[in-house]
Amino acid sequence: MPNLLKIKPLALLHQESQEEGEHTLKRSLGALNLITLGIGAIIGAGIFVLTGQAAARHAGPAVALSFILAGITCAFAGLCYAEFASIIPIAGSAYTYGYATLGELVAWIIGWDLVLEYAFGAATVASGWAGYFNSFLQQLHIYIPPQLTATTGTPLVFYHQQWMPVMSLPPGVSDAGLPHVTGLFNLIALLVILVVTAVLVVGIQESANLNTAIVVVKLAIVGIFLVLGIAFLIHHPEVARANWHPFIPPRDAQGNFGMMGIAAAAASIFFSYIGFDAVSTAAQEAKNPQRDMPIGILGSLVFCTLLYIVVSTVLTGLVNYRALNVADPVALGIDATGVTWGSLLVKIGAIFGLGTVMLVMLLGQSRVFFSMSRDGLLPKWASEIHPKFRTPWKSTIIVGLVVAVMPAFLPIDRLSELVNIGTLLAFMIVCAGVWILRMRHPEMHRPFKTPLVPLVPILGIVMSLFLMVQLPRITWIVMLGWLLLGLVIYFTYSIRHSKVQSLP
Repeated sequence: MPNLLKIKPLALLHQESQEEGEHTLKRSLGALNLITLGIGAIIGAGIFVLTGQAAARHAGPAVALSFILAGITCAFAGLCYAEFASIIPIAGSAYTYGYATLGELVAWIIGWDLVLEYAFGAATVASGWAGYFNSFLQQLHIYIPPQLTATTGTPLVFYHQQWMPVMSLPPGVSDAGLPHVTGLFNLIALLVILVVTAVLVVGIQESANLNTAIVVVKLAIVGIFLVLGIAFLIHHPEVARANWHPFIPPRDAQGNFGMMGIAAAAASIFFSYIGFDAVSTAAQEAKNPQRDMPIGILGSLVFCTLLYIVVSTVLTGLVNYRALNVADPVALGIDATGVTWGSLLVKIGAIFGLGTVMLVMLLGQSRVFFSMSRDGLLPKWASEIHPKFRTPWKSTIIVGLVVAVMPAFLPIDRLSELVNIGTLLAFMIVCAGVWILRMRHPEMHRPFKTPLVPLVPILGIVMSLFLMVQLPRITWIVMLGWLLLGLVIYFTYSIRHSKVQSLP
């Protein structure tokens, strides 16, 4: 009878972390690479898409408080991630941490959950990237056949020299009399995932260097938005006063706004913080993981939380929150300053910004597969290392092909919420794992120690669960269905091939 809660010994994890050679991942990332890796994933969809939607649907100008609430939740989890990453510098993130503390079945559940988190997250971002890129091309009067720019069955209209979904027309504008077509599949989204996959196959150092360069570009563009926006608000304080009042809109018939609206917005934007979780998946490729992993995780988290708060505050000052439920809210905000070239600039920033999010998410997905395969829970091909590039090339290519199909054909407007619930579940397990490991092995050397244990892990668990409850019921249904499918695979394949089960 297999022991479903059998723990992977810490000694074995340390042995794996010391392995070298052509069949292991290449340690080439420093602290700066890890920080920019986190920023690359965090600064993307959150600023360029989700900030406006969260303000318009849930919190109004108080969306800045939502980012604070989400950031505090992430801080508790981030401290726990940092301790684990310094103790167990192995690819796999929360999956590996759960295996070392809570047992194999819990590790499988969280690993399978991370598949949902990263794959659906990359697909969601690819769809948003394709929208910004197509809009950018059309602004330059370059037109791709509109049927190849939207998912199957999406109605499109030609308005103001651009093809756009009918649902994106400004309020009060009718589609009657406008040219219509219907989407077949999103070719742009498919191709960009394939390009990112190819970059990841070539090598982690090359991917990290590309990510660092792009991070510099998109942070510069976000900085320009802030300079222009703050300067405008200083010279037109009456605009900010009007748009920020009321700062917390009263609760409406749909249950949005008010204090609970702030919590609902925090849950809806949690997708924005997936990046620091993805940093921990690269632990086995860090040069000095005991020192650099905590720096990468906590450094990217603190920097991006502060940036989100400032951007959301400026954005809701420039534009009334009711008008921000659009695909490009930051472009709308910079247009309000009267800077005519601003919209084009923001689209360039979004193209770069969302591109790095896809890169980090696909990186995390393939590394989780790599770790699960090394443990025997998935087939061997998922952990095969390319002899030249030293990357898990087969799993990277297969994951890339599957993810590329999703935004090409499937409507994925709710997938960000599925990513949110997956991320929050991972946070809960990591927080619980730190607490349990402290009780079981208090004498263990910890290069980084989470402060105030068990208070910090308990607060991380409670706040993550609180935000999960704010998500729509359909996200719980889909997640439970996904986990049931994972359990079928575990009991029919994984448990019979598990290396840990064969240990004495």
